[in-house]
Amino acid sequence: MTGAKGEPRRLVVLRHGQTVSNAKGIWQGQLDHDLSELGREQARAAAAAIADLRPSRIVSSDLARARDTAEEVAAAAGGIEVATDPRWREIHAGGWQGLTAEQVHAQYPEDAERLLTGEDFRRGGHGESLADVAERTRRALAELTAAMEPGECVVIATHGVTGRSLVAELVGLGQSLAWRVLGGFGNCHWALLEEGREGWRIERWNASAPPQQAGEGPIWRTTGTSG
Repeated sequence: MTGAKGEPRRLVVLRHGQTVSNAKGIWQGQLDHDLSELGREQARAAAAAIADLRPSRIVSSDLARARDTAEEVAAAAGGIEVATDPRWREIHAGGWQGLTAEQVHAQYPEDAERLLTGEDFRRGGHGESLADVAERTRRALAELTAAMEPGECVVIATHGVTGRSLVAELVGLGQSLAWRVLGGFGNCHWALLEEGREGWRIERWNASAPPQQAGEGPIWRTTGTSG
């Protein structure tokens, strides 16, 4: 259902639910991992909250953890279809993929230090940089926003680094600045953006809806920038 006449266009940029690799602190990058049981609970809780925004379309990374999160939102929103696109994938982390943070520090000590200082570089030697992710997603984002109707709300189900990159592109923040001032997404956290006369603005950052116990009502939470 398209948003009511007079409402601004809205975008929800949603990170996928937890995977076992997330819980273990493993760099996934573009490795294709399924949601954990907790991740599925997170996805269902987020889906119920996001459905209240009346999204009419959902686009998703083609990786399973994002696609399955998107499917939960689609079901909660009345069974709308999910369109997948590899351009919404997570940053390719090169040789870091499959390694824990401790292993990255041990095997790529110079890169690990560059990451902490906010420098942009290709992850794991042959992976992507933040600039690469921005370039990869820029056309997909332009195509999506050009096709949005007045008052429409669209959900992008994606990943932590890619999600922050998308938000930075929409509001005109440099990628390094966004890394410093926004921080990262938690699992199944999202940003809500609305379009105003001067462009897109962030209405919520790192919002979440924690999984509920039976009988409890919905809880909305907005966390800090630590993810």
